[in-house]
Amino acid sequence: MAIEHLTDGARGGAETPLHILLLEDSDLDSELLTVVLDGAGLTYRLERTMTREAFTAAAVECRHDLILADYVLPTFDGLSALAIAREHCPEIPFVFVSGTLGEDIAVEALKNGATDYVTKQRLDRLPTVIVRALAEARAHAERRAAERALRALNETLETRVAERTRELAEANVALRRQIVERERVEEALRQAQRLEAVGQLTSGVAHDFNNLLTVIAGNIEFLARAVSDDRSRHRLEMMRGAAERGARLTAQLLAFSRRQRLDPVPVRLNETAASMRDLLQSSIGGAVRIEMTLQPDLWPALVDATQIELIILNLAINARDAMAVGGCLTIETANVRLGAAPSRPEEPPPGEYAMVAVSDTGSGIPPEVLHRVFEPFFTTKEVGKGSGLGLAQVYGFAKQSGGGVRIETEAGEGTTVRVYLPRVAADEGVEAAEPGEIDCATSRNAGDKPALLVVDDDSAVREITVTKLSEAGYVIREVGSGLAAIHVLEQDPCFDLVVVDFAMPGMNGIDVAAEIRKSWPAIPVIFVTGYADQTALTRGGIGEDRIVQKPFLDGELERKVAAALHTHRAPGLKLVSSR
Repeated sequence: MAIEHLTDGARGGAETPLHILLLEDSDLDSELLTVVLDGAGLTYRLERTMTREAFTAAAVECRHDLILADYVLPTFDGLSALAIAREHCPEIPFVFVSGTLGEDIAVEALKNGATDYVTKQRLDRLPTVIVRALAEARAHAERRAAERALRALNETLETRVAERTRELAEANVALRRQIVERERVEEALRQAQRLEAVGQLTSGVAHDFNNLLTVIAGNIEFLARAVSDDRSRHRLEMMRGAAERGARLTAQLLAFSRRQRLDPVPVRLNETAASMRDLLQSSIGGAVRIEMTLQPDLWPALVDATQIELIILNLAINARDAMAVGGCLTIETANVRLGAAPSRPEEPPPGEYAMVAVSDTGSGIPPEVLHRVFEPFFTTKEVGKGSGLGLAQVYGFAKQSGGGVRIETEAGEGTTVRVYLPRVAADEGVEAAEPGEIDCATSRNAGDKPALLVVDDDSAVREITVTKLSEAGYVIREVGSGLAAIHVLEQDPCFDLVVVDFAMPGMNGIDVAAEIRKSWPAIPVIFVTGYADQTALTRGGIGEDRIVQKPFLDGELERKVAAALHTHRAPGLKLVSSR
């Protein structure tokens, strides 16, 4: 019986011989098996062993296609050989070929893992047994390969399912983020549209109110000229005061709608904040502690100098109202570079800013209120306690200046309002301009009365000062703050003398005099003070001839003014200005 083509299929090639391991101690039986294999036309290579050691060594290598073993050996037995084979090469078919193999022993051998058995009396069955054993081995191998493939597929499937699950989870997270971001952007857009619509309405209302107030204020002025009795004058003064309050209100409205007229100049916020300490303390009360954290190398901000003081004052008053009793108000400045796009309409775009922040230790802002705080007329204060225009003015000023606002708040912990103002370009710098000459002789005649600028925050005291100097024959212009005095001098520096109160909120008298000395050094300055202790003035190198004590007695004010004018005034006056 030729079985070559069957074994070739089982082993994968016609030219490769079947490698058989034979355990047989009888030379005659080995020769007989060879004859049977040759007679079957089988291409094979036979390796014969007779001892346990030799068989074990061959089995360990697992390089055979078939094992044929006798059952009875002189120092060895077939069941032991089967155990060795199953331990080291369990996939190789194992066939017993024995002359003493009874049926019971054969069944026991099959139970222990033998593939088949052939008695030496029926060697003609050997080729068939070999074919069946190889086929079974091939089937087992294919089944094991299929099982391995299935396990690998299952493992891969689990991995793919896990990977897909992870991808879906990530996609869901990304989708949720997109939904949240879209809702945020839509809310920001609605807020921006609402603020823009309110701003347009507010601008129109403010414009109309200004026209009405112009008519009212103008006619009050005309009536004041014709009225002589004190009662009517008092009523007109009340009307004028109401008109002025209305004008301030419309100015706040114009600030929110970003229609106010701004005069941006390089401003050193540290100096602005520091000069406002006294004003802030008097505005918020002595129970609130003021702290300042000012960055030394702060960039100059390009803003309207007058408006930024109002902004800081507004924020300080809001902070005071948020603190029940006492507390701490902190003013901070810093250089800030922003790279992220704004998430809310009031926030600044990316860029470089000089930042000023006002923080309080108050109650914080509830979430339901936070998104409305910049709307004009929105307020949580009692009726009559606030107009709701403070933060609206901050918002409008910051946005019109090219910056923005951010609010950080936590219930019970306090609130910080950060105002971002565009910095002066790095290549511009804030260098002092070269002093230039202003020829006042072109606008002044030799016989003109001396022009004096009186600076005092107390209107009643200022009226006394102005009256005394007017009666002494001087032309007087009066202002109520140091900042206003500087603004007047910037417009018209041709004054012969400045009379300034020493103790004023914001810029005090020393600050005003220092600015005049720097920008208009030819203008003399006289100080008036209600303090008995004049150490702060004399320490600054100011002589007693330039200090007038309140209340004014025995013509001291007029004498010292006349002496200062006599010393400094000369024909053809030319003032040096760095403005």
